[in-house]
Amino acid sequence: MSWARDIRAVVGLDFGTTYSGFTYCHISNRNLRTHDIWPGNMADLKTHTVLLYDNELDKVDKWGKPALSRRPNRRRAESKPVKLFKLNLGNLQENLKPKLIVDHKKAITDYLREIGKLIKETVTNAWTGIDFTENVLLVLTVPAEYSDKSKATMRECAFNAGLISNKFSEKLQFTTEPEAAAIYCMENILREHDLDIDGTNFMIVDCGGGTVDLTTRTVEGRQLGEITERAGDYCGSTFVEGEFIKYLRNKVGNNAISLLEENHYGQMQFMIQKFCENAKIPFTDDPRFSYIMDLEEVSPALLQYVADDVRESLEENEWSIKLDYKAIKSMFDPVVERIIRLIRKQLENSRKKCSAMFLVGGFSQSSYLQKMIRKEFEEEVDNISVPSNPIAAISRGAAIYGISFNDNVENLNNIDEIRCIISSRVLKFTYGIKTISIWKEDDPEEKKIYGGLIHRFSPVARRGTTLSVDEVVTLDHLSPLCSCQTSATIYVYYTREYDAKFCDEPGMELLGTLEIDLPDPKRGHERTITFGLRFGRMEITASAKNDLDGQNFQISFDIEAEN
Repeated sequence: MSWARDIRAVVGLDFGTTYSGFTYCHISNRNLRTHDIWPGNMADLKTHTVLLYDNELDKVDKWGKPALSRRPNRRRAESKPVKLFKLNLGNLQENLKPKLIVDHKKAITDYLREIGKLIKETVTNAWTGIDFTENVLLVLTVPAEYSDKSKATMRECAFNAGLISNKFSEKLQFTTEPEAAAIYCMENILREHDLDIDGTNFMIVDCGGGTVDLTTRTVEGRQLGEITERAGDYCGSTFVEGEFIKYLRNKVGNNAISLLEENHYGQMQFMIQKFCENAKIPFTDDPRFSYIMDLEEVSPALLQYVADDVRESLEENEWSIKLDYKAIKSMFDPVVERIIRLIRKQLENSRKKCSAMFLVGGFSQSSYLQKMIRKEFEEEVDNISVPSNPIAAISRGAAIYGISFNDNVENLNNIDEIRCIISSRVLKFTYGIKTISIWKEDDPEEKKIYGGLIHRFSPVARRGTTLSVDEVVTLDHLSPLCSCQTSATIYVYYTREYDAKFCDEPGMELLGTLEIDLPDPKRGHERTITFGLRFGRMEITASAKNDLDGQNFQISFDIEAEN
């Protein structure tokens, strides 16, 4: 990693569904600084992942908390902020993805550009003489469930946002959100509880706004190994807000809420904010808990859309709706139950006892969620806890992960503690390439092609395989289809299936292509090559070697981004 010799500072960027934040440090020490001053002079460890565009939807007018709508104002037209756009990446069902007024890739790019300006300003002000694109390693976190295509989309957006000088720059690295949190917990909390010993298994439950991501790790010396597949689902805190909107539709009428959202989106968002401040965030498992929402205060425009059959009862209550314990609990429970199912499945897939479980992310601060998780798993897991400042755990872990990439750290204390901090990962997909061979009688007739041949999926690495960092998995003795070929294209596919046979099976996705030089055509079919994939980092790299003379081919691997 010769490029790492230029690195002088590291930034861990936690780009979240609802909130984002970053931590930065100089490689000469481990003094992690989590940024805490945001647009609007908001002092917090994160800001809102929200954009407000101009009337032409071209330029960003405001971002972060200032982009959110304020208290309703009848005197001005309301603009519609863009939020939750990160949910349009990944495998969320189409009907659950937010409807945006701009393309989601534009929103991601624009947000990364805005927060990137702040990151660059912060880092260059902290240390003079640093060139951001040359001397800074940016580690960007992604949900555990993201595919390689989703990560390729994030890389494309980061490049278009000006965070890296070229699309394939190694000065942008990825780590999953739960992996970053696991690194942070190992460096801090495990030692506090005397659990930083070989063989200790622990689970990270990263409860964010959009996703909940899990990883189960084992301590291996001063490194972290992964012992089961990372898991994730869309069951973060924003889905509690979704349940709240469902509740309102039942109370005031489905049409009334739809019209409010269409014509007064800002007031609807203000109403949701007040629900979060007064009900979602402080909610506890106390039957006396309640919140009374004054509709005239939080959303006066809603009153005009309420149908006559419900207007009378609302007027009798002076346009107030009481959200009692039972009602709020009904909003939490569907989301909490999904989180508990995720944890249960992760525990079942682990081969050894889980000694500790750490809850991180903004949603982990919910006392109700904490209590439900402890109630369900306290007999199986000895230590279930929430670290201090759990909202910053991911960006801080990402920064620590970034430091471990640097290979020119003579001035760094305790170098062994941070070098190669991740020792192994478990593959979430089966990877392979399209090959051609002779059609056999037990093969599908409709898949036969010219010359009695057939295209097959040849696996290189299977889902569930544990690989050490930077381990290369190979497929040997690949030969040209034609003896006169001077180049070839290798098509790389991935699937969730463990045993796959053909590249057109359901769930099979084209990951990307490899362009390979095939020199010396006079050798014909003797020019066999060894194809390899390296999965040690969060992004896949590929290689190809001539089996006859050991020559390494110059290849490019362009992973297709999502549409």
